[in-house]
Amino acid sequence: MLKFTSNYIKQTENNKETIIQNAFDTLKEERDSKKIGYYDLPTDSLSHIERIEKMNFDNIKQVVIMGIGGSSLGIKAIESILQPYSKNTKEMLFLENSDPITLLETIGKIDKENAIFFIISKSGSTIETTSTLKTLIKYLDIDLDGEDSKKLFAITDNNSVLSNFAKHHGLNEFNIPDNVGGRFSVLSAVGIIPLTVAGYDTKAILKGAGNFIESFFNNKENHILEKACYLYNNSSTKPISVLFSYADRLENLTKWFVQLWGESLGKIDIEGNRVGLTPIGLTGAVDQHSFLQLIIEGPKDKIITFITIEDFERDLNVPNITLKGIEKTDFINGTSFNTLINAQADATKQSIIESGIDTDTISIDKITAENIGALLAYYEVLTSLVGAMLNVDTYNQPGVELGKVILYKNLGE
Repeated sequence: MLKFTSNYIKQTENNKETIIQNAFDTLKEERDSKKIGYYDLPTDSLSHIERIEKMNFDNIKQVVIMGIGGSSLGIKAIESILQPYSKNTKEMLFLENSDPITLLETIGKIDKENAIFFIISKSGSTIETTSTLKTLIKYLDIDLDGEDSKKLFAITDNNSVLSNFAKHHGLNEFNIPDNVGGRFSVLSAVGIIPLTVAGYDTKAILKGAGNFIESFFNNKENHILEKACYLYNNSSTKPISVLFSYADRLENLTKWFVQLWGESLGKIDIEGNRVGLTPIGLTGAVDQHSFLQLIIEGPKDKIITFITIEDFERDLNVPNITLKGIEKTDFINGTSFNTLINAQADATKQSIIESGIDTDTISIDKITAENIGALLAYYEVLTSLVGAMLNVDTYNQPGVELGKVILYKNLGE
């Protein structure tokens, strides 16, 4: 279960009811018209699970992901959060960036005989992903037209160049719906197929996401509308959205949030104005010692969201040991680390509130697949709401496409 609380500074929010209703109506129209498809993924993706469950992966120990951005960040977020709470899962290896050191190190960990490979690219021609594929073919001596082809899966748009490649070599292929953008695709075949193969409870993930989306459209999640409106009304004076996650395993979720938020909302609106909310991802308690000073005494241009886990379900206490010279820390002896990290979150939040800075909190009672599915859906819906209020096309990325054009040109296409 997720709980949502906020501590926003009281101020006038002009045309609040109208703004909220118009944004809600926009999302409802997107869903009803099938213009935007991520709202339906919690049910539509069940067919992918049915198909993959008919295949035999008993001898598979590694799941290798070739993808970048929306083709990998969501998978990493789910895997890193759920892995400690899941039994008998397979190792997942990610080949994302073009860094040759990381690529060679990761390739060196692959056991080809016991691995399965997912090539993930919506367009099918992502330069980082296709370059990695070529590298694996060479270094692992992959026979595209032999038995090795059975271990290669393509996840892409129907009739993309990667789809054509998959058909040519007889690879297993799963398609991403045309109306689902890459950064909103984690609950499509992009995330659901490899996570299912790796042994995660993807049906529960979809259930959690679906329940939240249905609850939203049934007018039972008014908190998200209130938050979106507050973010919008304060976007000119508080344009920085900080996600402060108090758990190491949530770090990849913050990276997924940064892409989702930045690529969706940093746009030129319908009137030609440059708009956007800058995302920053932090991990507590570590970043209390690096970024908190800026939050407290720097410009008051940020809204801070805390994510906490009520019960980590781990029994670990501070040992009852006295150390010569630092006896003043003995007051914490016997305290559970679960209590300690949440006390750090509470103290940090209180210090920020007392400094006159807006905060809100998402509290997760415990880590479950359903809770993580709901959290992913929450951020996707929030992104769409703020995009509607900002009057931007939430789902395109012309700035990113420009960079791709320049890259192709500079490399001599």
